[in-house]
Amino acid sequence: MMSASIGYFFVTIAITLAITFWAARRNTGRASFYAAEGRITGTQNGFAIAGDYMSAGTILGIVGLYTLIGVDVSLYFIAPLGGLCLGLAILVGPLRRMGKYTLGDVVQSRLKEPRTRVVLGACTITISLINLVAQMVGAGGLISIVFGLEFNLAVITVGTLMTFYVAFGGMLAATWVQIIKAGLLVGAVILLSLLCIIKAGGLGALYTLAETPQASDRSLFEFGAINHGLFSSISLAVASVAGMMSMPHLLIRFFTVPDETQAKRSLLVGTLLIGGTMGLVFLVVSPAGLAFVTGNAAYQDASGGVSGGSNMISLHLARELGGEFFFGVMSAVAFSTILAVVAGLTVAISSATSHDIFAALRKGAPMSERQEVGIFRLAAVFTSAAAVGLAVVFQHENLTFLIVMGLNVAACTTFPLLMLAIYWRGLTPAGAVAAGVVGLVSSVGLIVLSPAFWVKVLGNPEAVFPSDYPALVCMPLAFAAAWLVSRFSTGPQEAAASY
Repeated sequence: MMSASIGYFFVTIAITLAITFWAARRNTGRASFYAAEGRITGTQNGFAIAGDYMSAGTILGIVGLYTLIGVDVSLYFIAPLGGLCLGLAILVGPLRRMGKYTLGDVVQSRLKEPRTRVVLGACTITISLINLVAQMVGAGGLISIVFGLEFNLAVITVGTLMTFYVAFGGMLAATWVQIIKAGLLVGAVILLSLLCIIKAGGLGALYTLAETPQASDRSLFEFGAINHGLFSSISLAVASVAGMMSMPHLLIRFFTVPDETQAKRSLLVGTLLIGGTMGLVFLVVSPAGLAFVTGNAAYQDASGGVSGGSNMISLHLARELGGEFFFGVMSAVAFSTILAVVAGLTVAISSATSHDIFAALRKGAPMSERQEVGIFRLAAVFTSAAAVGLAVVFQHENLTFLIVMGLNVAACTTFPLLMLAIYWRGLTPAGAVAAGVVGLVSSVGLIVLSPAFWVKVLGNPEAVFPSDYPALVCMPLAFAAAWLVSRFSTGPQEAAASY
């Protein structure tokens, strides 16, 4: 029964490995590994952005979360889309003009201070690692279902593939894996949506069927199921918008195009692809998961829950609508989605490690390109090991929720640093370092003290910080630290870039 699905997986792996070998033969140095030598067109990069953005949370996590909180899940993707649109207006142009390979380049081009590179590198690594763990959790659950492997062995397999892609293929391989994956995902979601509507007999009938399995008094088509409270709701919205504007693995994609015009075109193409696809997932696929999978005994485990957890509902839906053939296709598409995103995240972590942290802290003569590429590859190995270990710890968390944690950290670190470096001429190197350190320590610290971690993961009876979303506290702290320290320190007072 699973032979077809396993075959599709091996075909997916073979294609991505072929791309990696092709890219490895064309990589000539750090410009290739970090930014594909800036030779990607705007349209190609738009597809790559869509491939990088639409992660395991898109096809797996959002559908699973929808079955728990209904239409309130829209907050988890509408606000980030707004962040992408704002990024087009105020960040992409200056970013492409000021940067070369990493976000550290952007800040140092303004402040001429190596310490700022280290801070940006640490923020990039933290944000990307959180998102990487989410992808690994999705990969582990997916492979466990298809191959019948233990979760730990499944994530080790993905980690090994991830290391190979990045260490040998770099950004060029990651870009083309993302482009191909975006095309496959968009096509698969369109087909799945059509099959859902056909089976239900229309979109209205689908919504009626989606209401049937629910025993609660509250309809999943009514807002208010999350019940976050005013603070958490506002904080989540702020984190989603500001965090998405400043996600490192997405922003470094704009260094792969030749100029500012192509950078703006790529974000426009990417936003259209993302908006259309996620709209179908929210409006059609998620309600269909309620209608045809939730409560269906064929997809329940011994405890009465969904087999494989809520993250696997969309794959069960594919089997319900198209049999083993379509289940295999959707599984392979979901797997390629995960491979593409983990590759992009690992590139972001590895480039920040080698180009920002090691290069800035090195004493004496600057590193050669060969040495820098060597550290890039070594960082990919350590990143894989860390991601595997953390995925085992967080394997029962919802994918979309984990990704939102990354958005919170980005909103409190890279967002204030980039905005201040680009638009505030009063920023000093000491102020930038203070903003990065305060934002990073406070956001990660409050996430650890939140109900999601302090209670659910660590098993404590009560959380120290009452909300899972600390951006509304930590982002103003980062801005305030930058202003206060800059007022009492000296540094280059160069004019900030204007849009």
